[in-house]
Amino acid sequence: MKVLVVYAHPNPASFNRAVLECTGEGLRNAGHQVRIRDLYHEAFDPVLSRSDLARLAVGETPPDMRAEQSQVAWADTLVLIYPVWWFGPPALLKGWFDRTFTHGFAFRYGPAGHMGLLAPRKAAIVATLGGSAEEYRQRDWESLLLRPTAEGVLGYCGIELCGFRLLYEVPGSARAARQAMLEQVTTFAAGL
Repeated sequence: MKVLVVYAHPNPASFNRAVLECTGEGLRNAGHQVRIRDLYHEAFDPVLSRSDLARLAVGETPPDMRAEQSQVAWADTLVLIYPVWWFGPPALLKGWFDRTFTHGFAFRYGPAGHMGLLAPRKAAIVATLGGSAEEYRQRDWESLLLRPTAEGVLGYCGIELCGFRLLYEVPGSARAARQAMLEQVTTFAAGL
């Protein structure tokens, strides 16, 4: 399987970076081909500009957007790794969606309505959070966290969510708890 890992965290020494490394390890150990897009490290431009929109309107995709689309087209599966900030991914990842999952590439409209164009791809989400699992579950916040990305972006474009891992209380977790989370991530990635 060809897996594109899209990673969005600004700190190269973060726990999310360790999650990225364990994800790559699990995928490679399972025999998958892996490509990683580290959006912060690569200084990805997340702004869908007026110029971008004008070019897209006449059927011309800017080269940097076309490059991201070629990465998605290569993959059978996407894995998104990010911290949850204000109940969603960092703005950089949202901008990646805006500039990569464009009309004509990821979806289109026709007589029967919208059609997702990225099927049969699958995706998995691995996200870190500061709060406790109990708090998120009591308030039914887990669906609030997942639905915008899983259904509103991926599902809209024809990509099926094949799994997710939400890693809770990361900032306050002891070293042993973090290590256990990383082991879970490695196993999760190997099983995709």
